[in-house]
Amino acid sequence: MKFTNLGNSNIKVSKICLGTMTFGEQNSKKQSCELMDSAYDKGVNFFDTAEMYPSYPRKETYGMSEKIIGKWVKSKNNRDKVIIASKVASNHPKGIGATKLSWIRKGGENLQFDKKNLNKAIDQSLKRLNTDYIDLYQLHWPERNVPIFGQLDFDYDKNEKKWTPIHEVLENLQEIIKSGKIRCIGISNETPWGYLNFLNLAKEKKLPKILTIQNGYSLVNRIFDLANSEISLREKCGLLAYSPLAGGRLSGKYIKNINTRNSRYTLWPKRFSRHNTKRGEVAIKKYVKLSKKYNLKPSVFANAFVLSRPFLTSSIIGATSLKQLDENISSININFTEEMMRDVQNIHLSDPNPCY
Repeated sequence: MKFTNLGNSNIKVSKICLGTMTFGEQNSKKQSCELMDSAYDKGVNFFDTAEMYPSYPRKETYGMSEKIIGKWVKSKNNRDKVIIASKVASNHPKGIGATKLSWIRKGGENLQFDKKNLNKAIDQSLKRLNTDYIDLYQLHWPERNVPIFGQLDFDYDKNEKKWTPIHEVLENLQEIIKSGKIRCIGISNETPWGYLNFLNLAKEKKLPKILTIQNGYSLVNRIFDLANSEISLREKCGLLAYSPLAGGRLSGKYIKNINTRNSRYTLWPKRFSRHNTKRGEVAIKKYVKLSKKYNLKPSVFANAFVLSRPFLTSSIIGATSLKQLDENISSININFTEEMMRDVQNIHLSDPNPCY
């Protein structure tokens, strides 16, 4: 395994992070623990979750992913050897927070990033995770109106609801850091405007600096390259790339419809439609064919591409089986060559970002 630091901190994390979005839904507690065991044995020390998980989010399974991680860590007695990242949900006006998360702290205004709600959220996550601190605490998505979860263009709304100013969010998080409940902070699903404001306000007001940004990134979704990548490199605030396989589609299994019965697209076809597009299928077939040129499995090739990016801190892989996990982790050993990148660019430039 390869390791890097979270931003300018001394916290070392594996370049591959295990995402736990399926824990408690597509994966049982037993299966989830087996996946964590295997990942940990292979050198993965970084685990990402969220108060909202598992996904697809619903009242009956709310918080199960954090609970499973907490029980696993307790059974292994390895809290000081793993890095746990979690995320707090928000009341995004057009996202799932506004209408479908009423079971999380009663939803609505209770999902804002004000002091009261952030403290309630962190305390509940700590209890579920069976720990007294979280290494990396992230804002799952902005409160403000932003293009999110498959939206591309900014849709200005002059009647936008009030949202917590960014400097106040940082002040609230600073207090939680001082309390010892979290070690460092990050953002997720954020735009260049928000990204820069978090960084600049931290400098101006001597508030905690965000160390990571968790956004989607893959061969078929490189929106991050357009502006956020430069910010990441110049500000030393790395990307935690989620959906590096575009929800599994870059594995190629959906082309032949292999082992897809328990997949998210079979279970919740509308929820993950942004990865399932006609443009995307054309591009994915090209990338699957390209992987064969280099005698690599499509998933390994796709993950290796993400791992090669200079602004990356860690790639958040997902897996519902040990076979998937082994394939995804094996990508850490691939040297992504200049020739590979040229071939990727040729496909990318013919139709950029078909699965944003």
